[in-house]
Amino acid sequence: MPRTKLIAGNWKMNLTSAEGGALVESISTHVEANPNVDVVVCPPFLSIPRIREHTKMSSIHLGAQNCFWVDSGAFTGQISAKMLSEFCVDYCIVGHSETRGRFGKLDIPESTTGLFAETDQTVNLKIKSLLYYGITPILCVGETLAEREAGLTDKTIEMQLKGALEDVDPAEMYQFVIAYEPVWAIGTGKVCDTAEAERICGLVRHWLTANKDSDAAENVRVLYGGSMNAKNAAELLSQPNIDGGLVGGASLKAGDFVEIVSQA
Repeated sequence: MPRTKLIAGNWKMNLTSAEGGALVESISTHVEANPNVDVVVCPPFLSIPRIREHTKMSSIHLGAQNCFWVDSGAFTGQISAKMLSEFCVDYCIVGHSETRGRFGKLDIPESTTGLFAETDQTVNLKIKSLLYYGITPILCVGETLAEREAGLTDKTIEMQLKGALEDVDPAEMYQFVIAYEPVWAIGTGKVCDTAEAERICGLVRHWLTANKDSDAAENVRVLYGGSMNAKNAAELLSQPNIDGGLVGGASLKAGDFVEIVSQA
């Protein structure tokens, strides 16, 4: 049975709740319920309650951009998976390169990137908490330009998968989503060659087969992220191992996002 395509918009730190609501209203008029495509929007935390009011009246799913793995406590500034579940969040991005302090296009002083200190261990803890609350993780993996030039792309991806999925039961992974996002292509306008993007997404599936089980590997949706837009989406989405896209900048423009969904 073919896997349902998934197009997820990662708004990052963009749009007020009013602007986000208007965007979802615009998208929802063009994106009808379709059994072949799931559509997700991932707004900033403050916008989640308002966006939820819009998504619950449409076929669009609500996602979050991150979470914390402890339900409550003295963790200033954190939002737990339990809190996300209160607003019926369906998906949550974890392990994004930007939360790991790995930026394709750096818009802040390099000396401040230590603020972002995600590790494979914290990603693993977040995944387990999300699964406990019935929220589907969108696990991000990807290599930096230096790692690619050093021939470490495959090793980097495999190590990230191993760390993030340590002790995660394959039975819990049937609705899982993994997004391959080459760090050097995020926010830079550079896109991974289609054949290479397909190869890495196939590598992810092969790793799941070898280290989890073949059923989970066949059911997990593997997305491509990294400057996917309305012009390149069709070619990327035509590949057998690319099950959708994690879209950044293009998800902020209703017309572009709708076009990507239509290509899926």
